[in-house]
Amino acid sequence: MSVVAPIFTLLTEPDWLERQQAHERRVRAWTDPHQARAARGEKHPVYDFLFDYYAYRAAWLRRWHPGPDVSLAGERAREYLRWSEYKESTAGVMLDVAALPPPRRNFLVWLQELLRTTRERPAFFGCFGLHEWAMVYRQTPDEIRHNTCPLRFPPDELARIVEATPLRCSHFDAFRFFTGPARPLNKLQPERTTVLQNEQRGCLHANMDLYKWAFKLAPFTPSELVADCFELARDIREVDMRASPYDLSALGFAPIPVETEAGRTAYELYQRGFAARSEPLRARLLELCNRLLAG
Repeated sequence: MSVVAPIFTLLTEPDWLERQQAHERRVRAWTDPHQARAARGEKHPVYDFLFDYYAYRAAWLRRWHPGPDVSLAGERAREYLRWSEYKESTAGVMLDVAALPPPRRNFLVWLQELLRTTRERPAFFGCFGLHEWAMVYRQTPDEIRHNTCPLRFPPDELARIVEATPLRCSHFDAFRFFTGPARPLNKLQPERTTVLQNEQRGCLHANMDLYKWAFKLAPFTPSELVADCFELARDIREVDMRASPYDLSALGFAPIPVETEAGRTAYELYQRGFAARSEPLRARLLELCNRLLAG
């Protein structure tokens, strides 16, 4: 099979500076409030997750990278040479795709397969967001993760709701936070080694994780794609916590009462919408993996 040569784009200094500044303006709407809260020592049960769990610093999110096959012209482009992934040529400064070390290439092969199988596997919309309920099931008040936030139900009623609704979580990184008593109640028992067998695009966490895969490929990921994935993850996180057993109405998040039929219907509509929004992002990430593996 013949290999199609990549098409290179040359950006003048004004052009790439404009893109750089537009990206920073966009993400600062998310990073500035987070950093201001952190400076005051304030915790946010919804948005902190995007920076703490995913462990990608706000300053890193603000940085703009053009992605592969884009050459940056002008003297200021030489600032990018502080990153070892960049090289300089007569056309300007650009990412050196051929210099990817073997460990990153091995990760790319795994991620390529994950993105492909997730895209091809039928979506499942019957979990109703009960993973957050399973994370507090049969816990004492001191054990609850967001114990500064009130729960919508007393412990016994919360446990009754969990036990009355089948748990069908397919996402390992959600399942691993289930309480010990909740784990046997789940239909699946996901493990790290079975991610490729279980991941599916109806899962809110699988779609949130597109942000994780995007930044793990940085600086090779175009920063606009990282920001697009972050925006989707942020919107999903809001719905994720609105459907949780926590009462976050004081923070402006109206509950999605998944303990009722109407709430489950509303949750599924959100799920379907996020699954649709995730598809072009997953396709762009898969295309990036293909390009990086082509060298």
